[in-house]
Amino acid sequence: MDRPENVPFLDLRAIHARREARLMEAIRGVVRGGRYVLGPQVEAFEREFAAYCGTRHCIGVANGLDALTLIFEGYREMGQLSPGDEVIVPANTYIASILAVSRAGLTPVLVEPHPASLNLDPEQVSAKITQRTRAILAVHLYGTVTDMTPLRALAKAHGLKVVEDAAQAHGAAWRGTRAGALGDAAGFSFYPSKNLGALGDGGAVTTDDDRLAETIRALRNYGSSAKNENRFKGLNSRLDELQAAVLGVGLEYLEEDNARRRAIARRYLAEIGNPSVTLPAAVADRESAWHLFVLRAPDREALGRHLAGQGIETAVHYPIPPHKQEAYREWNSLSFPLTEAIHREVLSLPMGPHLSDAQVDRVIAAVNGYPSR
Repeated sequence: MDRPENVPFLDLRAIHARREARLMEAIRGVVRGGRYVLGPQVEAFEREFAAYCGTRHCIGVANGLDALTLIFEGYREMGQLSPGDEVIVPANTYIASILAVSRAGLTPVLVEPHPASLNLDPEQVSAKITQRTRAILAVHLYGTVTDMTPLRALAKAHGLKVVEDAAQAHGAAWRGTRAGALGDAAGFSFYPSKNLGALGDGGAVTTDDDRLAETIRALRNYGSSAKNENRFKGLNSRLDELQAAVLGVGLEYLEEDNARRRAIARRYLAEIGNPSVTLPAAVADRESAWHLFVLRAPDREALGRHLAGQGIETAVHYPIPPHKQEAYREWNSLSFPLTEAIHREVLSLPMGPHLSDAQVDRVIAAVNGYPSR
């Protein structure tokens, strides 16, 4: 009997095959148009994505890390942040969240996550606010929005900025408001594996702050808002026309793709019943984009091997927490027990619009067939 094909963790070719004609049409339009940097495709996508998120502004940049960094650098240029100011960030995140704070000359202050959501814990945030705290970076990890009510209350009480790391949260919502419009500004990544992914790197900032938007538009373009005039010591971080055209096509499919992700997540949550694994929490007032479906298992490696033996591809997001990375060796002796346990135990199941119902059936059966410990 032939063994069934593997269930891929992610299949970008299958995702893009459904829209290949539209993608090629968009790419040909850029080639024939003759404008390749900061042209009409970038302007159109910025308008469309701002409208989708519910903000006045979207500024296309080169990648997600630059998006976050430029927010903090923009506030510095505006005099609202100063070198060494503290930004509270979750210890349980991808390192890019923290790199953005460091690159902007600010001081990251790590806090443990909430044990259920794995996102920022408002009580932990409150305990770490000092006279040097100037901002909170809310990371919508795995596509689920952070609990914004207490965070915004804390920010208002202490005069803090709230910045969203929405790199994994395209289309996620909190009480009807989409990620990107929940704080003072938000950074998005359009890395190819994201819910809204380019055919290469890309990123964007969304905000309702007119002055911040103007500052970031200059910073991304060598600090220039008029040709040959440089207001700031900026950088070259521009979303290019080809990627903007591709993203414009992808945006047309985003709600459909997210609906499929949510349907798969509902099945995983309802039908996986193995007591050896802990499923992610589903929260009523937050509509996750389900960029990733991440469960926890005390023996992650054994579960991964079991699933691989059933032809199920998995991934780990992320094996080493930022405070244990060599890049932040000054933090290596710090202890964040919950964060460290999460990074030892998490395993991501296949998730995305490429999955068929039959493949979802196989994933569920394989997880349920893992021997209980």
